[in-house]
Amino acid sequence: MQDFFTKYQISNDEVIAVGVSGGADSLALALRLNEQGHKVVALTVDHGLRPEARTEAEYVASLMQKFAIEHHILTWIGTKPTNGVEEAARQARYNLLFDFCHQHNIKYLATGHHRRDQAETFLLRLARGSGVFGLSGILPKSERQGITIIRPQLDSSPDDLKKYLRDLNIKWIEDPMNDQEDFARVKMRKFLPQLETIGITEQRLAETATILQSTREYLHHQCNKFINDNVRRFGTNIVALPFNQFIKCESEIARLVLGELIRSIGDNSYQPEAESLQRIISEGKQFKGCTLGKCEIEIASHKLWIIPQDSSNTTMTTAQWDKFVAEHPEFTNSGLPYKVRRAIWQTWK
Repeated sequence: MQDFFTKYQISNDEVIAVGVSGGADSLALALRLNEQGHKVVALTVDHGLRPEARTEAEYVASLMQKFAIEHHILTWIGTKPTNGVEEAARQARYNLLFDFCHQHNIKYLATGHHRRDQAETFLLRLARGSGVFGLSGILPKSERQGITIIRPQLDSSPDDLKKYLRDLNIKWIEDPMNDQEDFARVKMRKFLPQLETIGITEQRLAETATILQSTREYLHHQCNKFINDNVRRFGTNIVALPFNQFIKCESEIARLVLGELIRSIGDNSYQPEAESLQRIISEGKQFKGCTLGKCEIEIASHKLWIIPQDSSNTTMTTAQWDKFVAEHPEFTNSGLPYKVRRAIWQTWK
């Protein structure tokens, strides 16, 4: 695993926060990093969704203490959703982890994702009709909310991680949600053995995702180049790009550009599904506007505008816009639709 840190030039002097649920993969990660001399801070999130969750978090705390690893329990406080529990819990977990890292000036957060997670993710995204970006799976290193997320165990088999713990005589916690077939990932996990009977193994799926990551990097470079060369930004949450030039783009690049801008403006973790993006691009000059990924997408003044979806029902009067234009004469006679003018006005007011 040390090869991972060498490849990504992460010094052993860096503090590594590790999300430790008590499952085999995250326990193995924290202990392996500690064993290799990294400065580890273990973080366990108590979602409060199960009565035994606190006891499990305290078990992890005692185990970390045994190995002289700093440990903190982070608690998800507030009303829990009745629908979309899996995604809401995941989002809450990451927010708590990111907040801790920001508060303690920790740049790196390590998660215990392994090879089977990669294979499951590939299949889940295949089922959703994802493009290259989605099918490249879980990235070894990524950025989110100003924190670098690292996944040093993506090449590791979950069975090997459990063996590592058995050799240390350490028990791990089995999450009961791992057996609930209401969750798509659990269904995919139970389907994997059927694929292996025809040669589509966990390892082969993970390797395919890794191969696609090289293609993703190239496309990401081209996407960023188009954005840097053509996109005009107004404040931090409004963008405009020349529509005619955009629709002349190669389809894959156009889809990635649109997806990345919507992800950024809508403050989303992921881009919209490729099918939704392609629908906009395919309409070409017939496109009239839509809402997607918490964004309003409009055509005006030969430009494609992407602005945050406004759920506040804020209104802007003609007098307010006229005052704004007096201070920003570049918007005189702009011919922009009301939604775009209101978003620009809200950015500067």
